[in-house]
Amino acid sequence: MKKSRKIAMASFALSCIAFTNVQAQDGIKKQPTFGIKGGMNFSTLFSDNDANEENMLTGFNAGLFAKFPISERVAIQPEVYYTTKGSKLTYDGLVDGESKFKLNYIEVPVLAVINITDHFNVHAGPYAAYMVSGKVSNDSNIGSSSFDLDTNDFKRFEAGIAAGVGVDLEVLSFGVRYNYGLTKVGKERSFGGTTVTLPDAKNGTINAYVGFALN
Repeated sequence: MKKSRKIAMASFALSCIAFTNVQAQDGIKKQPTFGIKGGMNFSTLFSDNDANEENMLTGFNAGLFAKFPISERVAIQPEVYYTTKGSKLTYDGLVDGESKFKLNYIEVPVLAVINITDHFNVHAGPYAAYMVSGKVSNDSNIGSSSFDLDTNDFKRFEAGIAAGVGVDLEVLSFGVRYNYGLTKVGKERSFGGTTVTLPDAKNGTINAYVGFALN
């Protein structure tokens, strides 16, 4: 956990330093913005672009952001935050219940923000994430159970693309974003001479957030 935090914070700090230098070289007068952000996630696991909305798991995200203007209408926005991902499965029959597969990451996106108007923007860019923990829980009409996942059984690092829209006010900002995973969650394993990836799926997350500027 401490290692992942150090990696995420180092990436965030380097992004901030780099874009501050760009701003200084270009002579842009508008000051960068720093703040906190958080909100809700609606996540699922998909394979071959087949995402099932019925399996969406509700979670949360919370962290820090910085916004560096590089022109009148364009800015670069690095972020670092804790985010939940995963999926759920509802079943019925002899036993009725719901299973939740939860994965927790520290995520660092670097976004290009295009201000369409003074208050409305579109943004997109790559992200990298590091899995810090995971859990499976099951609740049914015959009982409940849960256990922690061994993160070493999964790919700890994830990469993907994020894109969304946002509304910027004086202090508050609001937005909705989709994070599309490019790397599979599971590791390759061999069973009886056959190599398979378990779980053979990628993360897909709808991220709704509120940001609060600190300066």
